[in-house]
Amino acid sequence: MASRSRSKEPVPPLPTDAETAILAVLWRQGASTVREVHEALGKGSGYTSTLKLMQLMFGKGLVARNERYRSHVYEARAPKEQTQRQIAGDLLKRAFEGSAKSLVLGALAAQPASGKDLAEIRSLLDEFEERRGRK
Repeated sequence: MASRSRSKEPVPPLPTDAETAILAVLWRQGASTVREVHEALGKGSGYTSTLKLMQLMFGKGLVARNERYRSHVYEARAPKEQTQRQIAGDLLKRAFEGSAKSLVLGALAAQPASGKDLAEIRSLLDEFEERRGRK
């Protein structure tokens, strides 16, 4: 399978905070109508604001839209993990001068991890190091 960077399909832009909130709903609930997303967001903003934002997201390639039904059904175009990697990579370059160590230390300082999370992080680092050693 070709990597996304080699694909002819353009990489969508980074989502804004409001777009990320909508994507989170779509990742959690799956394909949803604007009404379902708007209700899940539980915001004070109007339905038409959610509709407009989702239409803009469609134009940017962040969501796909199924127009077969009376109410359009939207779904995230990229998996959650892929979008998170894209956001983390951008943050790594912009705020941490490419230092993964600084990014991780900053994240742990901002939001302390549980013992369980730290154990899982250690295990993932061991796996990553093992895979890297095989290459």
